[in-house]
Amino acid sequence: MQDIRKNDTVELISGDDSGKRGRVLRVMPEEKRVLVEGVNYIWRHVRPSRKNPQGGRVQKESPVAISNVMVVCPECETGRSITVKGEKRAKVRVCKKCGHEIPAAAK
Repeated sequence: MQDIRKNDTVELISGDDSGKRGRVLRVMPEEKRVLVEGVNYIWRHVRPSRKNPQGGRVQKESPVAISNVMVVCPECETGRSITVKGEKRAKVRVCKKCGHEIPAAAK
């Protein structure tokens, strides 16, 4: 079971954007990276196309290492470590500090 899921609110704990929060747009478990909304922007140089007829530079988000983010507990309102409790199908994610259940993000 994965700790960080799509649509979770996470906080960056290291890097240039440390302390910023954002929603997880995509999880890439093979590369151990996550794409977070509004964090780690890069400039992409693009050729002229139908979508972008002028071409030029486009700013977009870049993936961040999964070890550099923490899930934000809705009860504590801070980035916290989480654990998984339960058996078989009834597993839930729980904040290690306050014990509050972290709900599965809405799709």
